[in-house]
Amino acid sequence: MVCGMQQVSWVDRGQAVSFDKQVDDVPRPRCVGVARLGSLQSSGTSFTVWMQLRGSAWVEAKEGKFRLRQLEWIAFEKESRPLIQAGRDGLCIAVSLDAEALRALGALADCSLYAGRGRMTRHEARLALRLWREAKAGQAGVFALRPLLLHLASLQRELSDGIQRCPGRSRSRKRQVFGRMQRARMYLEGNSHRVVRIGELAELTNFSSWYLSKTFQTLYQESPQSLSARLRLERAAMLLRDTGMMIGEVASASGFDNCCSFARAFRARFGTSATRYRHAVETLPPDSAKSTNPSRKSIASV
Repeated sequence: MVCGMQQVSWVDRGQAVSFDKQVDDVPRPRCVGVARLGSLQSSGTSFTVWMQLRGSAWVEAKEGKFRLRQLEWIAFEKESRPLIQAGRDGLCIAVSLDAEALRALGALADCSLYAGRGRMTRHEARLALRLWREAKAGQAGVFALRPLLLHLASLQRELSDGIQRCPGRSRSRKRQVFGRMQRARMYLEGNSHRVVRIGELAELTNFSSWYLSKTFQTLYQESPQSLSARLRLERAAMLLRDTGMMIGEVASASGFDNCCSFARAFRARFGTSATRYRHAVETLPPDSAKSTNPSRKSIASV
């Protein structure tokens, strides 16, 4: 890691860096990495995309808290200011994009990057690492970022399919609406431990509650309330599988007021009780148990 008056581009072995605290006349690096318990606080002026190449990481942003697993990516708007904490064996690389870089992407491919989550194949991850290294070596200018920007856009190709379902007379307006809807969805995912009010999403997106609910339903074929309930139950299933928490503790940690309402909702969602679900998962082989993780499946739909 380079400290002092130079750019900080790599955070490793428990080190902590905040871009917002860097000296104003020192340019912030566009390509950064976090590894082995290192932590990095992004600035509030850049759009960031994070790619987990090894292990896992925890992310805390304005939209909530997320766990980033191997071969997953996550992207945040500039106001989100994500704090990334790498796991003990974690390796996460990122690109930080200012307005100039985002304009360059639009000029290159008539596309944009959006807040959201997704998965990469191993080939896509290896390509991302190679392009990241090349961009890092020549990161003084936007030109060096072009191949990496196009690759990031390709990782989000499934997200971009939803743009046409957004209201708006122009493509730029549709993109704006889609970006705000993605942020609302991220907020629901990042707060799966509690009930999220529509008013919170409306404030986050600067839309009315009515407009947000209608557009969200059209875009994702699911209401914000329905998605929130599903994410909370998927969180509960994860806690049942991965922790030794008691059923009542799982219910509370998933935003349910009491065990009765949790039991009814869980059975309606998974077709069995929480106790039987835990027992069934415990008796599965390790690889099969991992495949039952609902939270992994949900990422593909974001």
